[in-house]
Amino acid sequence: MPKPNDKPFAIPKQLVWEAYRRVAANDGAPGVDGQAVEEFEADLKGNLYKIWNRMSSGTYFPPPVRAVEVPKPHSPGVRVLGVPTVADRIAQTVVAMQLEPLVEPRFHQDSYGYRPGRSTHDALEVCRRRCWEYDWIIDLDVQKFFDTVSWDLTVRAVTAVTDCPWVLLYVKRWLAAPLQHPDGTIVERDKGTAQGSAVSPVLANLFMHVCPQRRRKRCRRSFCDSCCASDGGRSSGLAVQAGSPNHRDVMPGKSRGGKRSRKRLAISGSGMRREDEHG
Repeated sequence: MPKPNDKPFAIPKQLVWEAYRRVAANDGAPGVDGQAVEEFEADLKGNLYKIWNRMSSGTYFPPPVRAVEVPKPHSPGVRVLGVPTVADRIAQTVVAMQLEPLVEPRFHQDSYGYRPGRSTHDALEVCRRRCWEYDWIIDLDVQKFFDTVSWDLTVRAVTAVTDCPWVLLYVKRWLAAPLQHPDGTIVERDKGTAQGSAVSPVLANLFMHVCPQRRRKRCRRSFCDSCCASDGGRSSGLAVQAGSPNHRDVMPGKSRGGKRSRKRLAISGSGMRREDEHG
């Protein structure tokens, strides 16, 4: 693909336009600059050109992410969401759209969290159906996934599916973007990815898919011991036969066709799949 106007990175203007359409459809709250979507649209052509020009030139640097605390619905404490600016959401969506066709075919069919054309209702329907087929339903969670996910492993997960230099460049910059609290305090981070940003969902799903496959011993033990499925379990529910999440102490299950079967869990995509071992 030719580089538009001899820019270092070949980012089609149409991709930026489509990213804007997604962001505008979702609306969303303003970021640290206080600019709403409607205000961004007051100079739509100029603002979109700035995003394209800076991203194509390698000179786009994300502003701080606005930190918003929301109470956890089923437990004490708060969850810190990160709200990027409208322009930053568009830039992140450009990268997310570049990654989606590369990663979606890789994800497991039982993965429902933050995926196009899939919803929590789909996951619940699968759970409803499978609870008549198996004896156990397991509710799993990764504790503080978005707050603590490793930057190094996240970038490695991205490099496992693409070598596109501008995707890797901007993923690294977004991971390092600081949080700005309501009192104006800027907090630098050394891990985690902003929950609420446009690119974090695809990064989370990719991490949960690639990390267990490429670093099985380390990663399965680290987050499977915490009983995990996807980022927080709210949108990736599955109904499966019980087994050890880290593949130790497998629980015997019911037999089928006269064969004794063992059923265990395996991370795949941002969901989990059942593996049968017949003895």
